[in-house]
Amino acid sequence: MEGLLEVQNLTKRFGGVVAVNNLSFKVEKNSITGLIGPNGSGKTVTFNLITGIYKPDGGTIYFKGEKLNGLKPHEIASRGIGRTFQLVKLLPNLTVLENALWAAQNKTIWSNMKSLVNPSLMRNLEKMNEERALKLLREANLIHLKDEYAKNLSYGQQKLLQFICVLLMNPEPELILLDEIAAGINPTMIQSLMEYIRKLNKAGKTFLIVEHNIRFIMNLCDKVIVLDHGEKIAEGKPEEIQNNARVLEAYFGH
Repeated sequence: MEGLLEVQNLTKRFGGVVAVNNLSFKVEKNSITGLIGPNGSGKTVTFNLITGIYKPDGGTIYFKGEKLNGLKPHEIASRGIGRTFQLVKLLPNLTVLENALWAAQNKTIWSNMKSLVNPSLMRNLEKMNEERALKLLREANLIHLKDEYAKNLSYGQQKLLQFICVLLMNPEPELILLDEIAAGINPTMIQSLMEYIRKLNKAGKTFLIVEHNIRFIMNLCDKVIVLDHGEKIAEGKPEEIQNNARVLEAYFGH
């Protein structure tokens, strides 16, 4: 498969601590790739480097062959990379639908100068965004909560809504980074989430997923990358990773 994201010799230091050390990996187009490791292994730091929140001390990040180093987070997002966060980022006093519409409108209506002088274009964009939002909420089984305030949702529902908001970005992301998406979600919702990610993957979306729920990763991903103390210690198919002695030692100390 074609490499969509390529990380080469990535390094990040915080003072005397090396959070990510000479890390290299590739995320193939139309794949679902897992990024796992014990607490403090550098997973979220890697996400923050890819999305421009942190600047690397060494190494290079490529997306579709274009170097991302030096770009700001919104510039990276505009190239087709979306992400969720461990801590849910929503507008709590807006409804579920309003949150979704805000995500969709953020770069269509308000940043499109033509819409400011063309009311008809604005109305068409608003209608199109609402149709997209309702479709995704329906697919994620959140449609019955569309008029509920985001602050009243369960933690798992808030995480799903954050995922929907990422999908509604403009431009629509081609690569989606999910950070602990299954944390705090009940088993039934986890199963629905897995099916939803598979459906989006078949429709052309590529995923890189950080997750502590190992069963979720092993049942969902095509390939798994394992970090420990900022370094890649293993990479392969789920069944290979589950039987890797170095991975078992990193997680369980034996």
